[in-house]
Amino acid sequence: MGIIGRITSDLRLMLQRPPRQQFAAICHRRKKKTNEIEVLVITSRDTGRWVIPKGWHMPGKLPHAIAEREAYEEAGIKGKAGRDPIGYYTYAKRMDGGLKVPTRVQVYSLQVKSMVKDFPEKGSRKLEWVTCEEAASRVDEPELKILFRAFPLMSTAAENPKKSAQVA
Repeated sequence: MGIIGRITSDLRLMLQRPPRQQFAAICHRRKKKTNEIEVLVITSRDTGRWVIPKGWHMPGKLPHAIAEREAYEEAGIKGKAGRDPIGYYTYAKRMDGGLKVPTRVQVYSLQVKSMVKDFPEKGSRKLEWVTCEEAASRVDEPELKILFRAFPLMSTAAENPKKSAQVA
């Protein structure tokens, strides 16, 4: 691609409306001894920042299924994502060549059933199970921090729909 083509492509990405769309999972489980919620944070492959598994649209796949697939590919997580998003966050996605494009990430809750030892991105990321508050302190995106801080209440409501309906 020539310089004019590259400039045109970069301008198209920068001016594109609406923002690019990704789908992500907050992978969670409960500690056996304390029943406390733990969430998974992983490092990005390029910068090493703390993030959650996320990826681009895949033709023929529903958004929550994309979140499940990314959790498997990036962290070896097997589980079930809720069909409805729990929220979203935005960030500037750095593309090849350094251009940053606005990206909206739709987030799904993913109940972890198991973890596999071998997965596509094994060895290229660091994975850690932490409290929601610790996860909020590690990620950079303000809206993702808010989602992590609200997550204990959201997950309790999802696990006990009758109880949360009585409280409302």
